[in-house]
Amino acid sequence: MLIRDAGPGDEAAWRGLWQGYLAFYDHPLPEATTAFTWARLMNPDSPLKARLAVTDGAVTGFAIHQHHPSTWVAGDDGYLEDLFVDGTLRGGGIGRALIDDLVALARARGWHRLYWHTGRDNARARALYDSYVPEDGHVRYRMTL
Repeated sequence: MLIRDAGPGDEAAWRGLWQGYLAFYDHPLPEATTAFTWARLMNPDSPLKARLAVTDGAVTGFAIHQHHPSTWVAGDDGYLEDLFVDGTLRGGGIGRALIDDLVALARARGWHRLYWHTGRDNARARALYDSYVPEDGHVRYRMTL
């Protein structure tokens, strides 16, 4: 398995996984939002980036992330916004490899913390995440504007 940055030639493979991710969360998005997200991932000036897991030449997972300044540390935090692995390959270490890669990338870039969230009922993901660090007790609120 190889983990690498997403590039322009990965759009079709990423879109296939992205649709699986949206279906998993039962959260369809307009095509314009997907296209906008891909454009941001490819924009060198955007903080939003994607790392891809490639297994036997096929894109099998992604970790979409960004970093931002923090009021809690003298530096930046990293945020793992979206993590997804092809449903037929879950449990084979791809998700862990994507997180490990992001941890190494964050350390190399001097980020102070890495954080993410998931649904309370996403037991499989939570088992993976709990193997890194216990959840911190925060509850997320999201207001649509």
